[in-house]
Amino acid sequence: MNNSSYIGSMQILSPERLDWAAYPFVIPAVNDLEKIEFHPNVTFFVGENGSGKSTILEALALGLGFSEEGGTRNVSLSTASTSSGLHQSLRIIKGYHKPQDYYFLRAESFYNVATYMHELNYLQGYGGTIHHRSHGEAFMSVITHKLKGNGLYLLDEPEAALSPAMQMTALSMLHQLCRSRSQFVIATHSPILLAYPNAKIYQFSDTGIREICYEDTDHYRMTKDFLINYQKRIHQIIEE
Repeated sequence: MNNSSYIGSMQILSPERLDWAAYPFVIPAVNDLEKIEFHPNVTFFVGENGSGKSTILEALALGLGFSEEGGTRNVSLSTASTSSGLHQSLRIIKGYHKPQDYYFLRAESFYNVATYMHELNYLQGYGGTIHHRSHGEAFMSVITHKLKGNGLYLLDEPEAALSPAMQMTALSMLHQLCRSRSQFVIATHSPILLAYPNAKIYQFSDTGIREICYEDTDHYRMTKDFLINYQKRIHQIIEE
C-alpha cells in the first residue's frame, strides 16, 4: 500500500483577510475549513447535497492545476465557469514524492471532457471512443484505462453513472491503484465506495466538518435501515 502522501493537508491561507460572511465562506463546511489532513491512500468527503464537499474538492483540484471541468492537468476546458474562487485562499501541503499521474473525474462535466478528447482524437488512453459507450462504461474506462497508478486522483461522485455491481468493480480497481502507490480524494454518496477499509472519512454538514467512521455516516445508517425495513419505510414515505 501507499505509505507516503502526495498531498498531506490543505488549509485556509490568511484567514484574517477573508470575508467570512460572503460566498463560499458562508457555507458551514467552508467556514469550518481550518485544516483537512489527507489519508495516504483514500480520503472521502461525504454529506448532503449543498454541504460543500464538491466546492472544496473543486478548490483542491484547481489549486493542483486541474481545469474546472476535470480531466488530466493538460486539459484546459471551461465550458461554463462556476468556480467559487476558494482555491485562491487555500494552502496545499504536498509530500516529498511527486505523482507520475494525475486525474480529476467530475461526474457533472465528464461528457464535456469526453467530447474534448474526441475532438483532439486523443482516445487511446481511454481504451477507445468514449461516446460509443454507456455513461457507466465511459466512467469505468477512466478507472480501468486512464488511471495508470503512481498517481493523485480526485473523483467527484464517481458512482453517479455506476450500478451497484459496477461500484464494487470500481472499489476493486481503487484498491489495485492504491497498491500501485496512488492517492485518492473522493466526494461520494455511495455506501459501497465508502466501505473501503482504513480510509479517512470527513462528514460535511450544517455544523461544519468532522472526521467520522463508516458505520456512523448517514449513508451507511440510512441505507442499512431502508434495506432492513424497506416495506415500513416505503409505507411511511408514500403515506406520510
